[in-house]
Amino acid sequence: MVELKLIPVEEFKRVRNSSADKYKKLQIIADMCRANTLTEVKRAGSGHLGSSFSAMDIVVWMYYEEMNTLKVGFDSPDRDIYFSSKGHDVPGLYAVLHSLGEIPDAMLMSLRRLNGLNGHPDIGNRGMEANSGSLGMGISKGRGMAWAKKYNNNGGHIFVMTGDGELQEGQNYEALHVTAHHKVDNLTVIVDDNKVQSDKPVAEIIDLRNLVEKFTAFGWHVIRIDGHDFRSIEKALAETKQVKGKPQIIIADTIKGRGISFMEHPAALEIGKGLYPWHSGAPDDAAFEAGYSELIQRINADLAAVSLDPLHLTPVEPEAKTATPSMLEGEPLSQAALDRLSVKPTDEYVSRAYGQALVELATQRKDIVVLDADLSSDCKVRDFENTYPDRFIENGIAEQDMVSMAAGLARQGLLPVVNSFASFLASRANEQIYNAAGEKSKIIYALHYAGLIPAGPGKSHQSLRDISLFSALPNCTILQPCSAEETRMAMDYAVNKTDDVIALRLIIGPSPRRIALPAGYEFKLGQGCQLTAGKDAIMFAYGPVMLHEALLASELLAERGFGLSIINMPWLNRVDVKWLTEVLKPYSNIFMLEDHHPAGGLMDNILTACAEHGLLNGKQMVKFAVEGYPACGTPQQALAFHELDGLSLSKRVMKYCG
Repeated sequence: MVELKLIPVEEFKRVRNSSADKYKKLQIIADMCRANTLTEVKRAGSGHLGSSFSAMDIVVWMYYEEMNTLKVGFDSPDRDIYFSSKGHDVPGLYAVLHSLGEIPDAMLMSLRRLNGLNGHPDIGNRGMEANSGSLGMGISKGRGMAWAKKYNNNGGHIFVMTGDGELQEGQNYEALHVTAHHKVDNLTVIVDDNKVQSDKPVAEIIDLRNLVEKFTAFGWHVIRIDGHDFRSIEKALAETKQVKGKPQIIIADTIKGRGISFMEHPAALEIGKGLYPWHSGAPDDAAFEAGYSELIQRINADLAAVSLDPLHLTPVEPEAKTATPSMLEGEPLSQAALDRLSVKPTDEYVSRAYGQALVELATQRKDIVVLDADLSSDCKVRDFENTYPDRFIENGIAEQDMVSMAAGLARQGLLPVVNSFASFLASRANEQIYNAAGEKSKIIYALHYAGLIPAGPGKSHQSLRDISLFSALPNCTILQPCSAEETRMAMDYAVNKTDDVIALRLIIGPSPRRIALPAGYEFKLGQGCQLTAGKDAIMFAYGPVMLHEALLASELLAERGFGLSIINMPWLNRVDVKWLTEVLKPYSNIFMLEDHHPAGGLMDNILTACAEHGLLNGKQMVKFAVEGYPACGTPQQALAFHELDGLSLSKRVMKYCG
């Protein structure tokens, strides 16, 4: 285990108050913030380093030199406002605010933890002016803020940071057009043009071509600069102040991963054999130590050059481990039950099985075409991309465009398989999905990152509305497989055995345990399968995460002599009533465990079937779902917060059945 250290606020004050040249001081401070960002992300176990580092010099200038925000306070209506539309760079923004004393040490070290700093900007955290993580909304939000400042006769300027890849999202172009038409001149957009998206160059995903010409054609005042040169940043911002009647855009040419040699583009692409390896996730121990050492050595050399003492570093306290639950309704758990509560994750990924099945099915089905929204690696379709490049279409960050293109492909007799994160695909492109479904065109929507977990990136990425959105389509079947084996079955059904539109929910991480399906299990429309037998109550669940927690609850309850039968129900909006009747017959207490908000999930669909067929006489049906907005944190923290972990579920069941 590496030793983590933090550069304390006092060190930033020492550098800032020194007599060194202003630009040199800011260069040192920016690298100090990079070092703290590296520690912050390493401790969190995930985060976005490449984007944080590319934007760092600009963010440091904004808060240290440009804006009045810290002088007048974050509550002042006359404050300048800065926010990141791309949101990936928020660990770096947190580090800058920490360096100015706005975020305490302990809070900085709480990135992606419950009650800590969100994985993407959220106004619940100090200094965050807008929620982001869902791309393409920032210019529109900035225009709204700028318009409101003038309407309310308030001072202050609005600054919005966008990513270059983010500019593929269509809402940006609506915003560019309208903002210029409205002559909003108290808004400046800064493009972090670091040339790399999630893991490939922007030019390879969707080439933006000449941004100066584009933005100028929309009617904006455009400036292009070196985004790592403080004098250029200063000059550009001074120029924007002279512009009247026009919004301004500063295109900042930056380097993704700036500050650590092996993380910098293009060197990092060579290391990654054409793929950028530092967009997301935490570095391993060796990479962390090498990167941190490089930063600290350079910082100390720069301090020596301006006659300042080397840095003082403060060790970071090890993160406290979550206490193992020791009591259930006042009774001690057996060691066997405690052992079950610490089931180790497997190396099984339903998403990986999905990608493999897609490649295999494509050997028989020449009509399969795969569409992607710059998430080929995350969605496990890179093998398909490499195997069938002529049947793979990269659409970039543009879900609405992608879905409507899929509709066009389907109208010409092809079978499009559309891939993106569920929270973006299901909601952002909902109107396009509805339109295509109305054409009776078969499209398969692969909804990756579905559900509550992982919870670290925050609510922008936790998809808990998609079942209800797709359930409104009469000709759509929604599936969520629980294992690699069932994923292959679901894919065969989706491709070969139905004419329905298919919405396939997939978790992005490893399965907490391998869900063992019964011998001879067949994937039949509207039918689930029993995973545990229990005489006292029954619980329906779906997907690897919630079935794992349901099974834990069943095992804990078994320690007390209470039998909870667990049903895996992969059909989220299709029910075989005859099968359901037989399954429910022995039970008066029925529980539904949702990986979804309370409205529109599995229970609502089963409840409708039960009501229509008189299956509820003398029975109680209870829903356990993700209430409110989802928590940001570790999987264990988020599940416990919503009382959806195995221990909480066992207690909740006993409250109804005890």
